[in-house]
Amino acid sequence: MPSWDIYRQQWLGNIRRDLLSGLVVALALIPEAIAFSIIAGVDPKVGLYASFSIAVITAIAGGRPGMISAATAATAVLMVTLVRDHGLEYLLAATVLAGLLQIGMGLLRLGFVMRYVSKSVMTGFVNALAILIFLAQLPELDPARVTGLTYVLTVAGLAIIYLLPRVTRAVPSPLVAIVVLTALSMAFGWDVRTVGDMGALPDTLPILLIPQVPLDAATLAIIFPYALAVAVVGLLESLMTQNLVDELTETRSSRNQECIGQGLANTATGFIGGMAGCAMIGQSMINVKSGGRGRLSCFAAGVMLLILCVFLGPWVAQIPMPALVAIMIMVSIGTFSWGSIGNLRSHPRSSSVVMLATVVAVVWTHNLAIGVLTGVLLSGIFFAAKIARLFRVTSEMAPDGTRTYRVHGQLFYGSVEDFTAAFDLRDVPPRVVIDVSAAHVWDISAVQALDAVVLKFRRAGAQVGIVGLNPASATILERLALHDKPGAAERLATH
Repeated sequence: MPSWDIYRQQWLGNIRRDLLSGLVVALALIPEAIAFSIIAGVDPKVGLYASFSIAVITAIAGGRPGMISAATAATAVLMVTLVRDHGLEYLLAATVLAGLLQIGMGLLRLGFVMRYVSKSVMTGFVNALAILIFLAQLPELDPARVTGLTYVLTVAGLAIIYLLPRVTRAVPSPLVAIVVLTALSMAFGWDVRTVGDMGALPDTLPILLIPQVPLDAATLAIIFPYALAVAVVGLLESLMTQNLVDELTETRSSRNQECIGQGLANTATGFIGGMAGCAMIGQSMINVKSGGRGRLSCFAAGVMLLILCVFLGPWVAQIPMPALVAIMIMVSIGTFSWGSIGNLRSHPRSSSVVMLATVVAVVWTHNLAIGVLTGVLLSGIFFAAKIARLFRVTSEMAPDGTRTYRVHGQLFYGSVEDFTAAFDLRDVPPRVVIDVSAAHVWDISAVQALDAVVLKFRRAGAQVGIVGLNPASATILERLALHDKPGAAERLATH
């Protein structure tokens, strides 16, 4: 947790813009929460209650001020089968368990894994989400479902969003777009789809309840796979979004605290009838672009969402969908890294492949975890291949008949094949020196390769010495090497 002064500043340092941006986010959250509820196969209030609870709790306990967390499609799609086969109560139990798993991951400080996500994967993740956000708006622009007026209002909304900031930034332009288009639609009685057409809004406050499931091993066996998937995918999307908001705001935040905050939010949400969620890149972008920077923006979004749904439902239901579509198109355009298109020519081919593979995998599967893991896997493969290509072994023969092999680069699983092939076992001199002063020994594969080469030379009658070990390489050889231990040949044969 940050110090009290920093924490207080995160709440009170940007009050007006945080409140206004929170209102914009709340209005945009309503149709999304309803849509995610439909995806999961549950009543709209499940997603709306979840969005309220998750937003409020992560605002208090999360690690990233200004980031919006609520019910999301990424977690909703994972719950479809559970709801279909076992019902809502098991969904709530899985939500509680997912939250507890996330708390455990935060306490184990697993947020460090994000350092292994390359910039190319991050760019692919962002671009894929931008594409998915845009594609999600197409049903609301389907000519078979909407009239020409929808397109006019969408364009008008985009005009307000992009042109108003040139006149004034006192009020977030997305909020003005919502207010103006709603007022015009109500005044003229235009026939366009509204928020109310998405589903019924709740008319009561959420209440505390215990998921009605048997507390036994059979229940755990049912919900654990879903809870684990939700926990991992939720944290993955949250931490990726956190990185993005860090870059946009040029600030740093606590990943492990975010894991704990998300876990607390999901655990509590399961006890008020809500489904699990995580950070939302689209809503976070709306918040940041509307001026939201502090914890108050996320808190206000959650509280205003509940107030709007429960107490102002008839008014909120009349918000035209084109206004919200315009906002999400703005988010899509702003989220996409347009510079990455030009970088395809200038960046290394491997980086471009990783970025494109991440985009394709996410868009194709609609699963952020699969896309990101694809990108991370390819990044690892390309990195290992690059390091392996920089590896080389040279040799020279001294007048006294000693052959010295000098190893340059990183000796690990990816380079052991080249390492082994570099030694000439057909013409073995009486003495062999393996100089690793310009190399580093990384893993068990490298140690075993060294063992194998040393023993082969010894069987051929040569005296073998390894020189130039740095302290770290010497330590791993001391622990794992067999060539300097009795019965080395037999012991190596069993490995």
